[in-house]
Amino acid sequence: MKNSIGTSVVLTLSGESHGPMICAVLDGLAPGIPVDEEVVAAWLSRRRPQGPADTSRREKDAFSIVSGVFEGRTTGAPITILIPNEDVRSADYARTMGLARPSHADYAAHIKYAGYEDWRGGGHFSGRITAGIVAAGAIAAAALKRKGISVGTHILECAGVRDIPFDEIDPSAQIESIQEMDFPVLSDVRGAMEARILEAKAARDSVGGIVQTAVCGFPAGVGEPWFGSVEGVLANALLSIGGIKGVEFGAGFSLAGMRGSEANDAYCVKDGRVLTSTNRSGGVNGGVSNGMPLIFNAVVKPTPSIGLPQASVDMSTGAEAELCISGRHDPAIVRRVSIVVSSLTAIVLCDLLALHFGTDYLR
Repeated sequence: MKNSIGTSVVLTLSGESHGPMICAVLDGLAPGIPVDEEVVAAWLSRRRPQGPADTSRREKDAFSIVSGVFEGRTTGAPITILIPNEDVRSADYARTMGLARPSHADYAAHIKYAGYEDWRGGGHFSGRITAGIVAAGAIAAAALKRKGISVGTHILECAGVRDIPFDEIDPSAQIESIQEMDFPVLSDVRGAMEARILEAKAARDSVGGIVQTAVCGFPAGVGEPWFGSVEGVLANALLSIGGIKGVEFGAGFSLAGMRGSEANDAYCVKDGRVLTSTNRSGGVNGGVSNGMPLIFNAVVKPTPSIGLPQASVDMSTGAEAELCISGRHDPAIVRRVSIVVSSLTAIVLCDLLALHFGTDYLR
């Protein structure tokens, strides 16, 4: 069973939505890297529900770092982070126990784990597990920042409302502008997005969207040409996040409608550095970083937990059934998933850098 990602810097996740706690273990970081628990808390706060456009489940995320950090710095041993689950209401799920929720992992999990899975709140498949990703990602992102590498994710689109995209040549100022935002957008679209989310909520429905991530300062020459490509490693990680169903780099699928003369990124020299005048490739050529900003989009599906009647199957009897989901759910996860994407991106980039330059690179 695969609950770890990475080769040199490895993240392992455990826990269930309604279990005692979530656990994240970040292994492979060099000793001596500063760890600021206030930064970890700030990143977790950006994942937590904020208002009526989010779930009413309110977890404090009062995390504890129980190994791998001593006197404010990494020791080189595995960093273990524990996050208690406190605001659970398992009775909400007892009403529909045994019914496969459409577009959830219930049926697939039931088959994989032979009926022994923890079904409460989705168990190990729950978005609650991403709290561990964010806590570990905050440590990784801070390590990258000290090397001049910044990571940021904003809501490019939600329920048909579109934000402006990152500047493909230099999004560094835009990345900085959203670092403390609980609703990360680059233009004045928050109100319109939230209105669409609340409309869906009132209709007992949900909406999806697109998040866009940019990375500045990542060095050229990192990655492998085939099965360890920067795009492949990042896509593998991002598609592990529940709700993300597609990833595109640079101009992505729009490249299909371009000619080569439009799609190609012409080279130039600026201040002694080799750059490209456009960034249609999203900072990667042949699987290897080219020194331009890494830019990619991830599609986030509508939250599958909705209050409308849906056709289902009773997994214990095999009979068809009708399902109405009750309980506390997000009408959209686009806002909350943004910091999860940034966090997992930071962990993957730390792994790529450690593989290329050695484990002490981030110290």
